[in-house]
Amino acid sequence: MTTDATRAATLLHEHRKSIDRLDAILVFTLAERFKHTQAVGKLKAEHDLPPSDPAREAQQIERLEELAKQADLDPEFARKFLNFIIAEVIRHHQQHQP
Repeated sequence: MTTDATRAATLLHEHRKSIDRLDAILVFTLAERFKHTQAVGKLKAEHDLPPSDPAREAQQIERLEELAKQADLDPEFARKFLNFIIAEVIRHHQQHQP
């Protein structure tokens, strides 16, 4: 292998290690987030509150889009990602409803 190819292989390996580490962080962060949203779902069910809160969801989407811009991440991607998470949270909340 040439020196350039060896360097490229080393860089590729390092990038992949970082990606793997970040994927683990994402999974554990999502798990922690869902622990909290499940607690919210139980609380809503106990107090007969609706599983969805459109005003809160809109605020969160706006907030996440702004954070995405600050992080140089596509805000549209961030919005789609949060919408996916919100849909899953609502599904969990509905499971707690009588």
